[in-house]
Amino acid sequence: MSTLANSTLARRGESAIVRWTLIGVALLILTVFLVLPLASVFAQAFAKGWQTYINAIRDPDAAFAVRLSLFACAIAVALNLFFGVLAAWAISRFSFRGKSLLVSLIDLPLAVSPVISGLTLVLLFGLHGWVGGWLDAHNIQILFAVPAIVLATVFVTFPFVARELIPFMQAQGSDEEEAALVLGASPWKTFCSITLPNIRWSLLYGVILCTARAMGEFGAVSVVSGHIRGETNTLPLQVEIVYNEYNFAAAFSVASLLSLIAVATLAVKKLIESRAGIHGGRL
Repeated sequence: MSTLANSTLARRGESAIVRWTLIGVALLILTVFLVLPLASVFAQAFAKGWQTYINAIRDPDAAFAVRLSLFACAIAVALNLFFGVLAAWAISRFSFRGKSLLVSLIDLPLAVSPVISGLTLVLLFGLHGWVGGWLDAHNIQILFAVPAIVLATVFVTFPFVARELIPFMQAQGSDEEEAALVLGASPWKTFCSITLPNIRWSLLYGVILCTARAMGEFGAVSVVSGHIRGETNTLPLQVEIVYNEYNFAAAFSVASLLSLIAVATLAVKKLIESRAGIHGGRL
């Protein structure tokens, strides 16, 4: 018995050593690759004082970049919210030809480089693109203008809401909805009273991920924007431009806004997880 007890204590001691070693390694990696770079952004942003930071944020080009990023993000989130709910409803509730193809297309933006996405828009809407000539003849500008930025943002954020809702709605089943329909509820009433309350946390989770991706998008937007100051620059593009001009204080000041958005997104994400009882990052 004494030998068995000693063996158990030894295993517990070994497990504690392994556990704390893994925790220490994880904290070290997080500190080196996350905490220190984030702290460096804010340190550089405030290196020349509050007044320099405020002036950089209030610069007309930076203020426009904030408005344009928020505008593109709002449209992308709204469209992907609408599409994500419809796609999740169709995929989780019905069987139809092309269902597997639809699921694959939803995942396409995750597999394609954002730069390739931007180049596709150039080939489509450019002056020598598929519809570029017709657009130019009718004096409609999409490329190197706000519409192209919105389209690029919508494309790269396309999967986030749908991919959060589809597995959740499939696991949830449709028993409650079928019971409501049998009792005489209309499809719209069933959706508002049964479906929407059941998926609200998954929906919010997808919206948060979509928002974070939209605000930080660089590759696709960079290709289609033209980098026109005060016209097509989003926040990430504004950071690049002022940094390339060696205006490091302004670059880090604008970058700190993106960092604050990222921190706020993580805080809201954590709140949703705790309220919804999400474990392991999934609903």
